[in-house]
Amino acid sequence: MKRRDFIHNAALASALMMLPQLDFAGALTEGKVSEFSKKLKPVGRALEMDGYYIWCNSPIAGPDGKIHVFFSRWVAKKKMGGWINGSEICHAIADTPESEFKYVETILSPRGPGFWDATTCHNPFITQLDGLYCLFFMGNSNGKTDTKRIGLATAPTLNGPWTRPEQPLLLPGPAGAWDDHCTTNPAVVKHKGKYMLFYKSWNTKEYEESTDPVIKGNRKYGLAVADQLEGPYTKYMGNPVIDFSGRGGNKQMEDAFVWMEHNHFNMICRDMGIFNHEYGLLMNSKNGFKWSEPEIAYYDAPHYIQQPEPPSYLKKYGRFERPQLLLQYGKPTYLFTASQGGKYMTSSSFIFKINS
Repeated sequence: MKRRDFIHNAALASALMMLPQLDFAGALTEGKVSEFSKKLKPVGRALEMDGYYIWCNSPIAGPDGKIHVFFSRWVAKKKMGGWINGSEICHAIADTPESEFKYVETILSPRGPGFWDATTCHNPFITQLDGLYCLFFMGNSNGKTDTKRIGLATAPTLNGPWTRPEQPLLLPGPAGAWDDHCTTNPAVVKHKGKYMLFYKSWNTKEYEESTDPVIKGNRKYGLAVADQLEGPYTKYMGNPVIDFSGRGGNKQMEDAFVWMEHNHFNMICRDMGIFNHEYGLLMNSKNGFKWSEPEIAYYDAPHYIQQPEPPSYLKKYGRFERPQLLLQYGKPTYLFTASQGGKYMTSSSFIFKINS
């Protein structure tokens, strides 16, 4: 090799070493892999039920010292699409996050014609506010996405009795608005005396005219604020607070869980195109309105576990969705997700321990 070529190649190699490195999925990861992701240790599947799909696992530590999970389920004969027209919200209990969770009861079932939650009850998010246990959830009335609405059920204890709402807590925007299609995926925190409700939505016309081969429409997150738990909730004038549509490629996100830590808002959610469609994202904010650049919160299933080949009807196999955190003493200790597959080749909870 000529001396000139050697110097050129050495300089090129040195320059390449300074560039951001690609992970196995091809995503630029320098400065984008969160410290949170490095603390995750897979525990494994939970809540595997013969004859059911399990989704939306929202955990909370009870005063009885046990771990309570509120989750969605629907009969397996409906396949994965049953979440939209036949889901119910149930309660399970375990001694610890790594113990066996046992089904206790069904909390909310679809109520039938004439009700806003006639055909599904889904997306549970459990929290404790003002001495009440608050179960935020999504219901719909026609088995389709355009009637999805957020509601709030409350109880004095985790074992009930539950008072379910006769009307939704938050409605979509007017026709043509970015959120005119629905309100769904609730995440709530109380901050400085205000109740801050984060919700997912999208525009109906954009959704119906979408030609994207992966996913229709573009999901964004809005914020609604109230002085009282039961509302009314007023939508932030600067909504949506999270909008990735300007980045091209129909990039978006969903399934947000929001919590306060170190006087900051933190959000974990499912990636829908920032890195890929299999990862989770992590962001933070000082005020809940303006959010940081997303980092990788967790990877896809093959990064942590080996699984058998899926049946053809499981189209979302290998990814973790609906991330929800178990908070103990104000800190996240376990990550609960939903994932297709498992013993019955439907779907179940999948849990990670968050090492300190």
